[in-house]
Amino acid sequence: MLDLAIRGGTVVTEDSTFVADLGIENGQIAAVAQSGALPAARRDINAEGLLVLPGAIDIHFHVRAPGHPERGTFETETRAAAAGGVTTVLEMPISMPGCARRDILESRRVLGESQTFVNFGLYGAPGLLDRDEILGMAEAGACGFKVFTHAAPADRADEFLGICLPDEQDIYTAMEMTKETGLLTAYHAENERLIQMFDQRIRSTGRMEPAAFTESRPPVVEAMSVAQLAVLCEATGARTHMAHVSAAWPLRVLREAQARGLPITGETCPHYLLFTAEDMNRHGPFAMIKPPLRTAADQQALWQGLHDGALLAITTDHSPFTLAEKERGLDNIWRSAIGAPGVEGLVPFVLTEALEGRMTLSDAVRFIAYQPAQLFRFPTKGHLRPGADADVLLYDPRPSGPLDTTRWHTKAREIERLYHGMPMRGAVHTTIVNGNVVYSEGAVIAQPGVGRFVRPTR
Repeated sequence: MLDLAIRGGTVVTEDSTFVADLGIENGQIAAVAQSGALPAARRDINAEGLLVLPGAIDIHFHVRAPGHPERGTFETETRAAAAGGVTTVLEMPISMPGCARRDILESRRVLGESQTFVNFGLYGAPGLLDRDEILGMAEAGACGFKVFTHAAPADRADEFLGICLPDEQDIYTAMEMTKETGLLTAYHAENERLIQMFDQRIRSTGRMEPAAFTESRPPVVEAMSVAQLAVLCEATGARTHMAHVSAAWPLRVLREAQARGLPITGETCPHYLLFTAEDMNRHGPFAMIKPPLRTAADQQALWQGLHDGALLAITTDHSPFTLAEKERGLDNIWRSAIGAPGVEGLVPFVLTEALEGRMTLSDAVRFIAYQPAQLFRFPTKGHLRPGADADVLLYDPRPSGPLDTTRWHTKAREIERLYHGMPMRGAVHTTIVNGNVVYSEGAVIAQPGVGRFVRPTR
């Protein structure tokens, strides 16, 4: 007897869409069968009228636990992920202290295993340039590594331990070491010297409005860093990934590097596909993200990058902060915390775009599930074939209306301004993690700890 049967739904995979039943046993997909062909199950879900997809994988996700529980915890933010149809999150290494050593990664793993509602992986930070620690984090199960190519924020140096490498010789050294692990390194690509130059120019005028921040980080800041990373990738052969590509110029540099056959990939985020610098002007600190929001022309370039394969994933850069940390920037943008929540907006946004015809449903699966799993070498995730992990999303395409982010589960919902009121088609109906129904029709019904630590194959 099956543990769970999902009957009568429209199954969406990375390459097809068809009506079928899904059988789950021992936390895995046991069968994908013609409607009515599954055996009995201990629990049945009637999925008629629903889309049945692999659970989303958010490969760029911040909790920062355990350093700032007032912003969010593994428990609160993975609860939000489950409510958003995300079944796996890959957590960035900004913590207190930064996740730059094996012992820190292992302690974060223990914390996550006790608190998470969804599966989770952990990035390590290679910036201490300690080969033993880098190899140790890989051995302990790091999903990859993360580097900022600009300096650490002066008031958050402890959180950024080993994460920031603004100098090219250090980036090169880190690439040599991380290459030994076979793991991918994601780069926040912004050139430190250009940041300093533009920042000084803008601040010297006394400007404090939102547009001042946008102008302090023009696309050349990102494009220059991507170009530098491409050269170093070519020199070392290390797997190199561009986080949150925001504009046409850095995308063009990325595409040129890929045309040379380099092991270099990229992602973008919903906020760059949906919003522009005008939204930054409207919402001020609540839309303060780095790299900053760009132009409509940049949006079109990013969509093209997804469709032609230059960009492999849509991911959130979910970054919770408190209301007080954002409100500091209302009168002086330079005082605001930088980042915004978004994990609960990923699936509704992508599936709305698919249902409206901007992409196919299979495209949606590729961007938020299948390709992220392939990129990070999770062979049993991102698809619904027998033997896959039973991480499943049921989506109801019928409801439509404005998104109400005041009902989000993230601890940071008070600072959400961008998504609120946006028209959406459909809603997350059920989220299944490792065969367990975690979220159903508006409520998280599981207990913390149902999520598992995930590690890539090597």
